[in-house]
Amino acid sequence: MSTTDTGGALTAGPRKTFLGHPRGLVILFFTEMWERFSYYGMRALLVLYLTQHFLFSTGEAQGIYAAYAALVYLMPVLGGLIADRYLGSRKAVIIGAVLLVAGHFTMAFEGTGGRERLTIGATTYELQVEGRDQNRKMFAVNGDERVHISITPQGVSTVGAEPAAANAVAAPTAGGFPAFTPAGGYSLETNRDLALGEPILFFALSLIIVGVGFLKANISTVVGALYEENDPRRDGGFTIFYVGINLGSFLATAACSYLGIKYGWAYGFGLAGVGMLFGLLTFVLGQGWLEGRGAPPVPVQGRSILGVPLVPFFWIAGLVAVFPTWLLMQRHEIIENLLPWLAGVIFTLVVGYTVFKLKGSERSRMLVAQVLIFFSVLFWALFEQAGSSLTLFADQSTQMPSWFNAAMTQMFNPGIIVLGGPIMAALWVWLAKRNAEPSTPVKFSFGLMFVGIGFLVLMWAAGNLANADFRVPLLFLFLTYFFHTIGELCISPVGLSMITKLSVARVVGLMMGVWFLSSSVAHIVAGIIAKATATDTVAGVVTDRALALETYGSIFGTIGWVGVGVGVFLLIISPLLKKGMAGIH
Repeated sequence: MSTTDTGGALTAGPRKTFLGHPRGLVILFFTEMWERFSYYGMRALLVLYLTQHFLFSTGEAQGIYAAYAALVYLMPVLGGLIADRYLGSRKAVIIGAVLLVAGHFTMAFEGTGGRERLTIGATTYELQVEGRDQNRKMFAVNGDERVHISITPQGVSTVGAEPAAANAVAAPTAGGFPAFTPAGGYSLETNRDLALGEPILFFALSLIIVGVGFLKANISTVVGALYEENDPRRDGGFTIFYVGINLGSFLATAACSYLGIKYGWAYGFGLAGVGMLFGLLTFVLGQGWLEGRGAPPVPVQGRSILGVPLVPFFWIAGLVAVFPTWLLMQRHEIIENLLPWLAGVIFTLVVGYTVFKLKGSERSRMLVAQVLIFFSVLFWALFEQAGSSLTLFADQSTQMPSWFNAAMTQMFNPGIIVLGGPIMAALWVWLAKRNAEPSTPVKFSFGLMFVGIGFLVLMWAAGNLANADFRVPLLFLFLTYFFHTIGELCISPVGLSMITKLSVARVVGLMMGVWFLSSSVAHIVAGIIAKATATDTVAGVVTDRALALETYGSIFGTIGWVGVGVGVFLLIISPLLKKGMAGIH
């Protein structure tokens, strides 16, 4: 039985399917594919863009990334609530998509970025870097003099010059630049485009944050609404939807990374905007295939807030919300300090609602969902190193083929999902037919153990397989992403499905928002971890490769063992959680 939307009312009709699933899944698949194309295309470049173009330190760049990603996953709490009470999921998705188109195209404005100056004695040189890939070259420029240099913990030297002792007299080059200047004999000054480029960067990120808030939780809710309660196709449908997410991510990290690194940041970010525009058009033109799912809870006609009709009010509210978000993004430390407390308050209110307002199986199912959300925080804190420390590890400490670049390593995760997602979905169905499918808590425990194993692979490689440049073979970074991806397939699509199965229908949008809130908190934790891996850079180039590799190996080993240990603990308590699910698998 299907439903069609007639001003918010639902009328019965035959369900139309595609490959055994409601055909609306096709529209949601391609909408989310293009939305994720834009998001992951931009994400693949973001930390490299911050460190190389704006010349933020690696620690500062990872803090900005963590705050941005945290807000991206916090806003769906509000977006889910607005959709539950007022707009319905479909209208909220359209508002979000429009804001995302604007944000991604705004990212294509580079400004002048950052400028770094090197002073040796009475002479000041401007540092220029050619290229954006791993083999970029640094030059010191003063008038017509342009010298290829390197900066290490020992000091500044012209490329090709013999090492000099710390107390040696620097021999000048033909142009007057010293062949070697020891540490302490020079100073560095960094200036960024504070008047235009940097404010526009944060404005673009703010548009994206608010847009994702309206879209992300609600499009997943529409997927759940396509299926009736206890429909055995639901987990498979969410996994297919998840493949759409990762197909977009794979295409984006290939295309946007290539354009951004090879030809310029604006090309990569601009292509991400084009992808989001395709996503908006797909959703708007495919409304009929959704058969009324995701309609407003009450028809919006005649309803208003503060005298403004309901739909225009939330269009205006979305635009207004960009301004405080813009202010926060420029003070990311505020987000890092306050968000965990805010998340704790929200989570406590949800637990209180569950304990005092619900009874019986509704209460126990909601509590199990909240316990699993709590464990998911650790998983995402480790997994989301992909956008920060793992990208910088690829740039600084991984052997890279000439046709590949650090941003493109983020292709590994979605590529494996596109190939392995259908296999995992089929595996769950195959096991279910034999009454052998692991419960949701067991799948979560597997996810935590796999993400931990992935980091242990890099810990071992860093300690045993580095070459003379202190870089490890790319194969081991691929293996890390392989284990992380298997873990993700055990948690993320299963988690989305779990929320729609265990949540009380009247708050499913809010609970989907809380699910993404866990990722928000996880990104703050991920930022703390990523900052611990940071080492010094000049003009976006790491100065001590040996220290960088040693630091990565140490931190990755610690978090790897934590992931495995917590996964084992969750496996032990999973029978108790399964009992609390009260018949839901």
